[in-house]
Amino acid sequence: MGSLLDQLDQPAAWADFLDYKRTKGHLTKRQDQALAAFVEGQGYLAPVAALRSGCFPLPQRRLVNKAGSTKKRVVYSFPDDATYVLKLLAHLLYRYDSRQPPGCYSFRRGISAHSAIRALAGTNGIGQMWCYKADVADYFNSIDVGRLLPMLAAVVDDDPDLLDCLSGLLTADAAWQDGSLVIGPRGVMAGVPLAPFLANLYLGDLDRELAGRAPYARYSDDIIVFAQSLAQAEAFRGLIHRRLAELGLRVNPVKESLTGPGEAWEFLGVAYQDGQIDLSLATRKKLKGKIRRKARALRRWMLRHEASPQRAVGATIRVFNRKFFVGRGRDELNWSRWFFPLLTRPDSLHEMDVYLQQYLRWIPTGRHRAGNYRLSYADLKDLGYRSLVHEYHAYRARVAGSQGDRAASGVDRRHPM
Repeated sequence: MGSLLDQLDQPAAWADFLDYKRTKGHLTKRQDQALAAFVEGQGYLAPVAALRSGCFPLPQRRLVNKAGSTKKRVVYSFPDDATYVLKLLAHLLYRYDSRQPPGCYSFRRGISAHSAIRALAGTNGIGQMWCYKADVADYFNSIDVGRLLPMLAAVVDDDPDLLDCLSGLLTADAAWQDGSLVIGPRGVMAGVPLAPFLANLYLGDLDRELAGRAPYARYSDDIIVFAQSLAQAEAFRGLIHRRLAELGLRVNPVKESLTGPGEAWEFLGVAYQDGQIDLSLATRKKLKGKIRRKARALRRWMLRHEASPQRAVGATIRVFNRKFFVGRGRDELNWSRWFFPLLTRPDSLHEMDVYLQQYLRWIPTGRHRAGNYRLSYADLKDLGYRSLVHEYHAYRARVAGSQGDRAASGVDRRHPM
């Protein structure tokens, strides 16, 4: 078996990668055109040569707003041609999927966050267990590269050239920020295509330790574990804190929780209680914040441009239709494709429908009042409004129909995620 690096300048590897991205629907029309032109023009030759020679460019370091808050997070990015090369390399790293730790569901072939939630929800007696959930603070950028390299070497032990290359990228310890060179540890560089694979490995020992003892899942920096008693849950909490501290990491106290038997537990945007899965409180709060901010922005735009209320309301509806039902690529995992396959009841979807309708009716007046209902539900529908509850039931009907068709044809196949 040759080095993965040998495939980075092979036209066949790039053609397969482009076909994979298209098949999965990961590309918008513009992204498809850009990647196709890059592949056809063999734009990868120079960055691949630079990667092999140890002359890969340094990344840009940026501070970006965290969603729904005023806090900043650090992300890294390479030039476009170098990023394409790293994306292909990340894709090729699926070769090592079988060496990923058990209980880890991020950056896996055929395994996903949906897999984690379904596995946990399907665990016998899960509703009667104690649940401890933790989030690792600033995980990707806090990873100690010195500790990571031996873990990486144990996984890619069959590819010394790849190990040397990845080691060089990880130990460069420099980045550009606002035109100045910043020297210092970068972790595995959040935002870079290789970061999820590398981050999986760093907590592999913890995954193996807990996955063998209790219902457990980790998706990147989100950790959840279940226990038969409060004492066992507290023991798991202490173990996680200790293992993270040994690796130079810490739990984000704001996102740490302990729930008892019968109480709702939340993971990756959904909540489980009494055998039912619904939107989590955090998901609902985040979505309501986006609705408020967008409605206020479109009302300001309406007043500034003296536009009609119908135009502003219609623009808001189009924004959320794209978010909920379209996504960026042809089949990309948009909001509804993420949540609809998991939800077993539409209660929170109804709550979101009501909230969005209230703010759509608020836009013309800037006030919440009974008179806003002159803008009727039929009017909203005429402007393109699509109810989440209605779309959810339509989705469930399509799934039931396709399952019936497969059963009638004798095909037994898992519902795609």
